[in-house]
Amino acid sequence: MTVAVEDAAHPVDAATVLGLLPARPRLLALGEPTHGEDVLLEVRNELFRQLVEREGYRTIAIESDSVAGLVVDDYVTSGAGTLDEVMRRGFSHGFGASPANRELVRWMRAYNDGRPAAERLRFVGFDGPLEITGAASPRQALTALHAYLAARTDDDLLTHDVQTLDRLLGDDERWTEPAAMTDPSRSVGRTPEAERLRLLADDLVALLDTQAPRLIAASSRDDWDRARMYGRTAVGLLRYHHRMADPAPSRMAGLLATRASMMAANLLAVAERGPALVYAHHAHLQRHESTMRMWQGPVRWWSAGAIVDARLGQEYAVLATALGTIRHHGVSTPPPDTVEGLLYALPQDRYVVDVRRLAAALGDVPPAARVSPWFGYAPLDPAHLAGNDAIVFVRDAPAGRTWWPAA
Repeated sequence: MTVAVEDAAHPVDAATVLGLLPARPRLLALGEPTHGEDVLLEVRNELFRQLVEREGYRTIAIESDSVAGLVVDDYVTSGAGTLDEVMRRGFSHGFGASPANRELVRWMRAYNDGRPAAERLRFVGFDGPLEITGAASPRQALTALHAYLAARTDDDLLTHDVQTLDRLLGDDERWTEPAAMTDPSRSVGRTPEAERLRLLADDLVALLDTQAPRLIAASSRDDWDRARMYGRTAVGLLRYHHRMADPAPSRMAGLLATRASMMAANLLAVAERGPALVYAHHAHLQRHESTMRMWQGPVRWWSAGAIVDARLGQEYAVLATALGTIRHHGVSTPPPDTVEGLLYALPQDRYVVDVRRLAAALGDVPPAARVSPWFGYAPLDPAHLAGNDAIVFVRDAPAGRTWWPAA
């Protein structure tokens, strides 16, 4: 068995990864099983470097706020701001504290320095401005979209001026009220002002599409794409807040599905640019239906990856990352009858594993499901191995290198 499993395992490099796929994808998704372990991000960084230098990749998209991510993209493409400022303002979820994320941004800026615009690397955050405790006000995205359109067209839809938007939006604290996550009555998402804003956002996004030729000619394709992102974010946030005000039992499933839809829309926009590496928790990238038990009971929804896979087919590929140990969180040597245990028995620290050959090596005896003693690590699910195009295995997470605030 060990020999057969070893035959399915290869060094982690871009050529090997792409060689395991049925077709060259527009989106190559690398899923992590936990946040906060820089050893995984270092593997990601090296893979991205190889994809850039050998395979023509130009974009990386990570699980971070799409609007904040513009700060990072401006820095890596033009040098705007400072690295310290970018790490502080350009990431959500605490990800700016990661030394590996900092190294990624530094390397991208160095790579772009002196290169023509068409050859520069791009950074994208593909999550919405959302945290587990709530969602942002739609103000930034909606006013930025309005400003872009107002400067380039005089359509009647733009009779709403900035003062009107301010009045409808009110104080941002109304939108970010933490209690609204568990108490729908504390949400402003279904007030008359919020409903009017939803209609207005929809009209502005429609105007962005119908006036695309004029707008692109008057600005640039990059500026128009940025405005589209503002539009997706404004509409998505208003939908999310509308769901937050919903007292129905399906409320949490609806919130999770709305976030996934926002992520998927951003990823599909990334796919329009050409091949990109996508990095996020595997739960956001998996092809199968997602499930979770919450205080309202079990919820089910389709992840961003599942939505994108339904649209792109073989142009979307998924690599699931597995860790052998995270000893500082009590995740010790994996049992030998689990997938992680079989890979842990191999001599090297890192592999990319051919899922088809691994399945052949396992034969008719399915591996056991690993159970993590720590909630923050999601082991591989043997029942869904075939939903991955390959597995990236990292033997150990070094102690003392966790930076994520929730760790």
